[in-house]
Amino acid sequence: MVTETMASFKITLFFFLFLHAFLFLPYMVLSNDDEDNLIQGLNSYRQSLSLSALARNERADCLADEVADQLEDEHCTPVTSSSNIVPTTPSQLTDYPKLLKKCKIDMNSTTDGVIMPVCVPKLVPTLVLTNYTRSQYAKHLNNSKFTGAGVGSEDDWMVVILTTNTPSGNFASSAISWVSQLALGHLFVPLFLGILMLLVG
Repeated sequence: MVTETMASFKITLFFFLFLHAFLFLPYMVLSNDDEDNLIQGLNSYRQSLSLSALARNERADCLADEVADQLEDEHCTPVTSSSNIVPTTPSQLTDYPKLLKKCKIDMNSTTDGVIMPVCVPKLVPTLVLTNYTRSQYAKHLNNSKFTGAGVGSEDDWMVVILTTNTPSGNFASSAISWVSQLALGHLFVPLFLGILMLLVG
């Protein structure tokens, strides 16, 4: 009898863990090697200047991906001099408020940030890094007020968004939406069901 109960418990626990993992598999985020390599290169550059490393900012990552998607169809002219590169302002982006809403970012929390897109054919890593560290963008990378970054890429476009730790530059979340509340419920339902099955079994 005890053996049957123990076997039932193990099977229940196995299915609970399997179900839990299966439900969360779609929510796992895969990182982009090009983006990770760039942020590592930018942090090495900043470290050489005795500046703190840039921490990844999830909402800025989301916005950088959206901006890169928007730039995807733009003509890519490889940069040959630093005078060709100018930081993007929100007014230059069509649908900027829509992009912020999609990433759940409060517009007031973006005023001190800077959006820095570059276009490099095939996103050759050394050229991408050089387009940031040896251009007009370097003045932003050299500024200690920037403490975080979001990175996104699409085709030949790479977008870096620098954030601060101030309310006007931290890319803070807008009000909690019902979608995020639903996601939180999604987390607790399998846990509750598993505990209930253990108590009943």
